[in-house]
Amino acid sequence: MTTLRNTDAIFVAGHRGMVGSAIIRNLNSKGFTNIVTIAHGELNLLEQRSVQDFFHDNKIDYVVLAAAKVGGILANNKLPAQFIYENLMIECNVIHAAYQANVKRLLFLGSSCIYPKFSTQPIAERDLLTGALESTNEPYAVAKIAGIKLCESYNRQYGTHFRSVMPTNLYGEGDNFHPTNSHVIPALIQRFHEAKVTGEEQVVVWGTGNAKREFLHMDDMGAACVHVMMLDNEVYESNVEPMISHVNVGTGKDVTIREMAEVIKRVVGFEGELVFDTRKPDGTPQKLLNVSRLTKLGWTYSIELEEGLYKTYQWYVANLDHGVRVN
Repeated sequence: MTTLRNTDAIFVAGHRGMVGSAIIRNLNSKGFTNIVTIAHGELNLLEQRSVQDFFHDNKIDYVVLAAAKVGGILANNKLPAQFIYENLMIECNVIHAAYQANVKRLLFLGSSCIYPKFSTQPIAERDLLTGALESTNEPYAVAKIAGIKLCESYNRQYGTHFRSVMPTNLYGEGDNFHPTNSHVIPALIQRFHEAKVTGEEQVVVWGTGNAKREFLHMDDMGAACVHVMMLDNEVYESNVEPMISHVNVGTGKDVTIREMAEVIKRVVGFEGELVFDTRKPDGTPQKLLNVSRLTKLGWTYSIELEEGLYKTYQWYVANLDHGVRVN
């Protein structure tokens, strides 16, 4: 299945992030012994010369590009220039340096926000660039689309083997539990836990609860990334198209926000009432990825939602006394 050797130098950019750390755990479990990481203070990925020197000095064989400028809706609206500039620079610097260093493969991590706001469901890879993006995170999405096209363009012109994966909504241990800037799962875990501890009688969730979302545990994402990176070139390239080469990563099934909230309530052990504020917006009615391409490449998810939420809640509780990481 793979030409990777356990001693090959695999550079994981963004190793301290939720997904980057999951990828490293998966690589470790498979016996890889030469995983290269470096802190931001030692290598600024925005500086082209520094990135080129790093690749030259470390003789990198494989690259996982999980580093990115990320944030929630508030951050995206407040700092649009930073989001598009920093993500474009990171991608351009790392991908070009990887080409110059003749790395064997590169895996670029994107986001499902690359797809049009009103995509047909489930969203297939070929839906990219078929409509307008969600305005709240358009700069970030444009940068991620550019990353895909960088990989495809280098493959077409230089014969490189650069790949891209687009994850659905991710969650898991090490998530961002910021009280105002977190995504829906960590936000609800925190609210249900606080309600349980303080004895509140109800937890209010925005919207009707009817909107549907797809969720993937970060350990599954880490496993999927390593799987795609390790695929033989012939296998990968025979299942993608040169200009639609990215691969969706998800479970292929979704749940309503109500169903998800009820599972979190059960996992946390909150015995009060779950209330939905129907005056608040639901957002997009459904967002589900078509993962048939990934299935053809030989990978499917393994962590069901309740199991993943239980693991995430246990991590959250264990880290409360140590200061849960926030962004």
